[in-house]
Amino acid sequence: MSRDILLLVDALAREKNVAKDTVFLALEMALASATKKRFKDEVDVRVEIDRESGDYRAFRRWTVVPDEEHEEPAHQIAITDAAVENAEAQVGDVVEEPLEPETFGRIGAQAAKQVILQKIRDAEREQILNDFLERGESLVTGTVKRAERGNLIVESGRVEALLPRDQLIAKENLRVGDRVRAYIAKIDRAARGPQLILSRIAPEFLVKLFELEVPEIEEGLLEIRAAARDPGLRAKIAVKSNDARIDPVGTCVGMRGSRVQAVTQELAGERVDIILWSPEPAQFVINALAPADVSSIVVDEERHSMDVVVDEDQLALAIGKGGQNVRLASELTGWQLNIMTTEEREQKSEQETSVVRALFMDRLDVDEEVAEILVQEGFTSLDEVAYVPINEMLEIEAFDEETVNELRRRARNALLTEAIKSEETVEHAAEDLLGMEGMDNQTARVLASKGITTMDALADLATDELTEMTGMDADRANRLIMKAREPWFKEQASE
Repeated sequence: MSRDILLLVDALAREKNVAKDTVFLALEMALASATKKRFKDEVDVRVEIDRESGDYRAFRRWTVVPDEEHEEPAHQIAITDAAVENAEAQVGDVVEEPLEPETFGRIGAQAAKQVILQKIRDAEREQILNDFLERGESLVTGTVKRAERGNLIVESGRVEALLPRDQLIAKENLRVGDRVRAYIAKIDRAARGPQLILSRIAPEFLVKLFELEVPEIEEGLLEIRAAARDPGLRAKIAVKSNDARIDPVGTCVGMRGSRVQAVTQELAGERVDIILWSPEPAQFVINALAPADVSSIVVDEERHSMDVVVDEDQLALAIGKGGQNVRLASELTGWQLNIMTTEEREQKSEQETSVVRALFMDRLDVDEEVAEILVQEGFTSLDEVAYVPINEMLEIEAFDEETVNELRRRARNALLTEAIKSEETVEHAAEDLLGMEGMDNQTARVLASKGITTMDALADLATDELTEMTGMDADRANRLIMKAREPWFKEQASE
């Protein structure tokens, strides 16, 4: 029998072109599965085949756990019981007991064969995938082999890849037998079917297509720094030259537009705007909004947004059809862009100025004239008045040193009063949460400061929302949310 095992392993390894150890592992799994069937409970069995002789042994296994956690006797053993057999046993160790192994004659031949062949098929797929990935390719070019519920299976050599329906360009109509090119968006090693997940709508696909058409990119003379797409309709890429002698935009466009046209044809007619990347955010935004002309830009670093001012006749061009131009420019630059006319910007500026002026008059107890001076000098908050370097305030011609010191004193007092009031509000709001099991004072205060002041409000949160608010791990967040929902469950049960 031992010799039969060695012959079987050798034959399968040769036939399927996989390592012998893979076949040995599959046989061990098949024998272990058959041995488990002797037991009523789901037990842990290990089978070990000697790679040289073909002899095999079986063992039943238990994990050593603390006495108080001994809840599953089928595959757990209490530390006290384990110590009787082995005084050196520790929690977490695995205890084994030899079993009489099943013989091939008693194994369901079909079941064993299925386990072995499945293991070998998995190994084959893994080997084919690894061979493909070793080539370092990001694009797959293949033939549509079949369609499954709207998704396409693409065959490229020995590799099968999945092109999901939602990753196809909307107006494309690909059929079985068509040649298609796509970007590898994900590798799903757990999938039973194709493990390469493709996309034709990812911005990376656009970048890789330009790398194919523009040799200067592969040579490192040019870089594509960002890309944004409205698949099948319009796209923008930002390019940068690493060689002062090369025009990045013209190089990507190509002679008579040949390079960009090749990309457009691959993307079902998608129009591509090629713009010059700039390290200056405002200039980058101006470039990204082309072909619209920008009059001015107001940058809000705190909100990571920009107010982009254009003339009335440029407004429609800047926004684009259905907001397409500004949306793509926003995605490309990473900034939130608010397009407005000069008149709209003036109205917004006056409104913001009025709010700040009223704040200073109220919180600093000053007249409109003093508040207006602060606004004109660029002050927008109490913090700035309180803590900006005093030399900067002394440079304001309308204020003497005494006035400056008084304004700073009033601003600091107003901020202190506001902080005390806020602290008292948070303390009071957190009281309901502090009665929860598992809740601590710091977490309750953080939640209250975010507006979560009751168990019901906490119960409404999703786990990821709570982890983002507090920084706690997902397990604890889930436990707190479930604890907050307990009253709901009790109410439903009583109904």
